[in-house]
Amino acid sequence: MPSVSRRERSGEATIRIGALAPLTRPGWVQAGRHLLAGLEFAVSEVTGAGGVAGRPLELVVRDTAADPKKAVAAVDELARLGVVALAGEYHSVVARAAAARADELGIPFLCSSAVLDRLTERPTKWVARLAPPQSRGWQIYADFLSRAGHRRIAVASQQSVYWASGAHILRDHVHSRGGSLAEIGMSSLDPSSLCDQLIDHRATVVLLLVGHPEPAISIVKSVRNDSRLATIQIGAPAGQPEFAEWGTLLGEDSAAIPFLRYRPEHFNALGSYVERALREKLGEAPSFVALEGYDTIVVLADAMRSHGIERNSIAEWWPHTRVDGTRGKIQFFRTPGTTIWQWTGAPIQIVERTPGNPAQIRTLYNVADPNG
Repeated sequence: MPSVSRRERSGEATIRIGALAPLTRPGWVQAGRHLLAGLEFAVSEVTGAGGVAGRPLELVVRDTAADPKKAVAAVDELARLGVVALAGEYHSVVARAAAARADELGIPFLCSSAVLDRLTERPTKWVARLAPPQSRGWQIYADFLSRAGHRRIAVASQQSVYWASGAHILRDHVHSRGGSLAEIGMSSLDPSSLCDQLIDHRATVVLLLVGHPEPAISIVKSVRNDSRLATIQIGAPAGQPEFAEWGTLLGEDSAAIPFLRYRPEHFNALGSYVERALREKLGEAPSFVALEGYDTIVVLADAMRSHGIERNSIAEWWPHTRVDGTRGKIQFFRTPGTTIWQWTGAPIQIVERTPGNPAQIRTLYNVADPNG
């Protein structure tokens, strides 16, 4: 059965927003849970403050389960249900399928978390995104590796458009700085065999371009337990260590694995308030994905208040957006190489779980202004 938010209500007076999130396996369920928590809390806040033109918001949630076909079917269903806009999604390949269908049907889609550069093949007015494009974040990550002295880099990768895109970005950036990158496909390798290949390549760092929890967890355990690889660094540009489950499954081995994180070093007043509220709602520290969910509804509510609740009116509002979110002022621009409206000011960090205290996250590198 389709998943429906606890805040979903019937009645003509509500303004319906469709929400897409991975809530069951093989989707990244914890990411979906955080995304939905942010979306739901923002809907309750907007509605509690009087809604839009006196009308409450209604979140109609559909589980994509990391399946592009399910996402397309969900978009079709939500369109029939009369949603004024679509929000959410975490998995890039799923978001790309949803964005293409939203473009075909003429429904505004504000993508919360997916980073794949080209969410649509053609330029569209219907799609905007909060998360930084993959090329931006992963180039910053490659620079971080270079500054740390890594010249022989290995990536353990699975087959998907997202992982292939990430490997391509890393390879081009590493090669331009005189380094080498060896891509080790995990489709026919077990983690112990990967360790042998890392020795053969003389890699100083291995990057996890693989799914969570598996095979990422097994790879980390194998590398950490191999005495031949005592000095090798593990990295996770895709952000697998962001969620508490990572620390639960790996314990001390979860620490000292740098990853990308899209939140500021210091919150503004709204960010502090939302972070505290979401911590209580989730029973754990909210991830940046939860904050992306909250900001998504903030932007859509601003568009509807400013320009009306018609689908075309919301899409026409993207370039006029000037709204304070939990992680900074949100504005959308057309950027080279993308086909959608993009927030270019999203904060970018490289962080890791602290050795000796993996529950704590420490900042290694902070991009306060990605435009600067």
